[in-house]
Amino acid sequence: MENNKTIIIYDSTLRDGAQAGGISYTLEDKLKIVERLDKFGVKFIEAGNPGSNIKDQEFFARVKKMRLKNAKLIAFGSTRRVGIDVKDDPNIQSLIAADTEAVAIFGKSWDFHVKEVLKTTEDENLQMIYDTIKYLKSLGKYVVFDAEHFFDGYKNNKKYALETLKVAKEAGADSLDLCDTNGGTFPMDIYNITKEVVEMFPGTLIGIHCHNDTGMAVANSIMAVLAGARQVQGTINGYGERCGNADLITLIPNLQLKLGFKCVPDENIKHLTSLSRYVAEIANMIPNERAPYVGAYAFTHKAGMHIDAVKKNPASFEHINPEVVGNARRIVLSEVAGRATILDKIREIDPTVTKDSPVTKEIIDELKRLENEGYQFESAEASFEMLIRKKLGLYQPFFTLKEFKVLINEPAVEYSSSAIVKIAVDGVTAITAAEGDGPVHALDNALRKALEKFYPELKEVHLVDYKVRVLNAETATAAKVRVLIESTDGKDTWTTVGVSTDIVNASWIALVDSLEYKLCKEKVGK
Repeated sequence: MENNKTIIIYDSTLRDGAQAGGISYTLEDKLKIVERLDKFGVKFIEAGNPGSNIKDQEFFARVKKMRLKNAKLIAFGSTRRVGIDVKDDPNIQSLIAADTEAVAIFGKSWDFHVKEVLKTTEDENLQMIYDTIKYLKSLGKYVVFDAEHFFDGYKNNKKYALETLKVAKEAGADSLDLCDTNGGTFPMDIYNITKEVVEMFPGTLIGIHCHNDTGMAVANSIMAVLAGARQVQGTINGYGERCGNADLITLIPNLQLKLGFKCVPDENIKHLTSLSRYVAEIANMIPNERAPYVGAYAFTHKAGMHIDAVKKNPASFEHINPEVVGNARRIVLSEVAGRATILDKIREIDPTVTKDSPVTKEIIDELKRLENEGYQFESAEASFEMLIRKKLGLYQPFFTLKEFKVLINEPAVEYSSSAIVKIAVDGVTAITAAEGDGPVHALDNALRKALEKFYPELKEVHLVDYKVRVLNAETATAAKVRVLIESTDGKDTWTTVGVSTDIVNASWIALVDSLEYKLCKEKVGK
């Protein structure tokens, strides 16, 4: 068995995580995730069920060519079927064909499932567990036994649930993993039951597998570890069926940084944030900005008193240094941020400004007025910088809008909208028209087309994200909207904001800020 403070991290992102709504990995996606998990130092990667689909069969054929440094791959499957010899079961043969050093076998440990789902007897289920594990061990496999629905089974029929573990151990299972498959067990129950199992099987590796249906998968996994479990199953970002699985991105730092257990090499903890975002990108899932440790807001400070305290000593409002997990501290701009924070931003542009300068109060008052109208500058610091420049007298418009028109094309053939823009630059008027997928896209294309004649550097700029938020939904179609536009020139990325009762006008405000911000950087500099 492993050292008492060593935790074996067993990742199921590619199997359990793939069962989450909205996630569908390609074969190439799975190979990329395997490579990243191996570099991070995960011990086991449960990579799929080769008996369930052709994609997983192709994956196991491809992945065996990879040279993994830290992780062992696990092929996942069930015990033999009712009334079938283990050697004749096609699912078992698929597990063998996957050719992995280790396999995970799940078997029923809740008598309710044995009777109502498998439609067989308790004795037959025990024999299925024994036959399957014994056969795979005879082939030299490392076998993980997943006691499915173990905690529900224990509560309903303790003797039988424990008997399934005894049979699995007698057949040669290398670890006994207790599954809270329905995700409904509370932490103290997890602790007490796991502790009893650990004491009943001294010297045996006990694992824990928790689902998050009551929001306690991470807490439950930690309680199991404190009770003696030394193998922890989970997924990156908590992806999984229904409410998901235990989130390894939260679990690993909790265990390693807070409780002193060893989950991955110490030097790899700093890659936690990038791992979380990497898998989210491949899974095409929006990262949880409020995720512990790795979220964009995990170390973000907004309230003035908090910001002041953090500047004096980060430990005042941060439980760890964000850099330890590869994250970073953010100070956001808002009406509650405090004069000092806003002054810091002003002085990035004009170092001569002080807290007592009249313009400081003007900027703070304008910030409060705009936020009262629905603006938010937390994620739109480029717009806030443009506001500061205007108040400091460091802004000159790069163009003047004469007029614009946006048309919805019906019926739309290739593009759904078109726009006409009339602008003036240094007394020279330009009129351009463009089409686009929607009115904002058409307007952006027309404005850029007009400006590129005067400012060729804008050819580098393009939109990467566009978000709309309705601010006062109770006014229905007359509601104000806030538009956030994220732009990039290939090197830097910035976000601007616009607010109006007209979505096109709100978009126009954000678009103009975006392009003028780029031109300010190019023509004026800091």
